[in-house]
Amino acid sequence: MRLDKLLANMGYGSRKDVKALIKKKQVTINGRAVKNTAQQLNPEKDTTAVNGEPIIYRKYVYIMMNKPSGYVSATVDNRDQTVVDLLPDDYYVFAPFPVGRLDKDTEGLLLITNDGDLAHRLTSPRKNIEKTYYVTISGPVTEEDKQMFADGITLEDGYQTKPAALTILRTGGTSEAEITITEGKYHQIKRMVAAAGKKVLFLKRIRMGPLTLDPALESGSFRELTAGEVEKLQNEN
Repeated sequence: MRLDKLLANMGYGSRKDVKALIKKKQVTINGRAVKNTAQQLNPEKDTTAVNGEPIIYRKYVYIMMNKPSGYVSATVDNRDQTVVDLLPDDYYVFAPFPVGRLDKDTEGLLLITNDGDLAHRLTSPRKNIEKTYYVTISGPVTEEDKQMFADGITLEDGYQTKPAALTILRTGGTSEAEITITEGKYHQIKRMVAAAGKKVLFLKRIRMGPLTLDPALESGSFRELTAGEVEKLQNEN
């Protein structure tokens, strides 16, 4: 990798800015001052430092967020705050983005990364990645509803959903359930519940593939994935 590309990727400014740092002898590789911005290095083996501060190079970031209601799953929005706005400025250099979408009023597990290949695999309809949601529903949820979900539900526009799993946690005037789907159509959970004659009151994603929402994460907070969690995601399908 070229030195100027590494430093630019790690937030040290444009190539012009990097050139100025090198001219002032503020950049070293393996303890030696660098003279050429185009110098090649191995970021995993060579030690690069700016003003004596070692640079820890990372190509990708993987962040688990407990998305709060009121934020949109996007990087930029003209009207609303985005989930990326909840991250410290230190992450902006990686240009992170949310993997898939949660509705503005939906809460829960959201993966934010800059790994485009992983994001594509996790959101591809052909991969059948399971996504589980905790749902509160107006009205009683029945065994008949459970079978409807298992068979696949025809939505109001005629689309036939793939089979889904409905687990009844509590049924009554306000019911609680977990719903697992393997696709991600627009407002799908809400539309499936509506097709069963009921209404979603609250929706929170708690699982995506092998990744389960950390119960220690409060709404709006986040943490980076562990190496083990990243490995499980990369091995998914």
